[in-house]
Amino acid sequence: MDAFLNFFETMPTWMKAGWIFLVLSVFWIFEGYYQLVSFQYKKWKHAKVNFFLLALVMIINTVFGIATIGVFTWLNDSQFGLLHLIQAPVWVELLIAILVLDLIAQYGAHFLLHKVPTLWRLHIVHHSDKHVDATTGTRHHPIDFIFRETLALVAVIITGMPISFYFFYRILSVLFTYWTHANISLPLKLDKALSTIIVTPNMHKFHHHFELPWTDSNYGNMLSIWDRIFGTFQYGDVSKIQYGIDIADHTDDENITVQLGIPFNKSVKSKNT
Repeated sequence: MDAFLNFFETMPTWMKAGWIFLVLSVFWIFEGYYQLVSFQYKKWKHAKVNFFLLALVMIINTVFGIATIGVFTWLNDSQFGLLHLIQAPVWVELLIAILVLDLIAQYGAHFLLHKVPTLWRLHIVHHSDKHVDATTGTRHHPIDFIFRETLALVAVIITGMPISFYFFYRILSVLFTYWTHANISLPLKLDKALSTIIVTPNMHKFHHHFELPWTDSNYGNMLSIWDRIFGTFQYGDVSKIQYGIDIADHTDDENITVQLGIPFNKSVKSKNT
């Protein structure tokens, strides 16, 4: 187990970036054969904005990594955090770390992005995509991403987890991000069965429906249990899903300048105004 986790701790940057592009490419290819929705769009033109935002996020992540290393150095020196207070097998500690990260850095962060008006204006950029596919998983306003990463560090500090746990979680999170956004069709019974534990493509697509109440549901990234526990789980008729967001449907979802400006564009109303 130690050797397995050490692999993620020492994983070179090029391999982490390669994992992102590998997973994205696999699901992008699958979309061509197992489509959930038959889009009439230019796939590469649509992806251009999402790839640009991915590039910004990767640059920010590099800078943010400096702060992350500082946090883990402090945790190692101070022995601060819940995991330092218990004696358990490594796999149990890893499971606890994943659960806390998924609850705080994913479900919790996502919930706040929808409920806090200022944060919601940032998150509109993600929901403004009218053709949800694998590349939509990369579509986040840079400040939205910084907020998520900050909450991830909060989860790290609370648990006092080693950096190998954190990197393993990040690798898993990339897989789930592209899996849940991919325009792929699973057998309905299989998708429903899997959604009792993990977030599935169908489950997440309800979250991308253009209007409430579906937009404010299914906040999870990896585990669906949080949505079930907190009463935000939604699963209905997939054929009724319409992508986009009603308060920003007048904006050009394939224009990077327009998208970066949405949080500051007064013509885009918040759902709370």
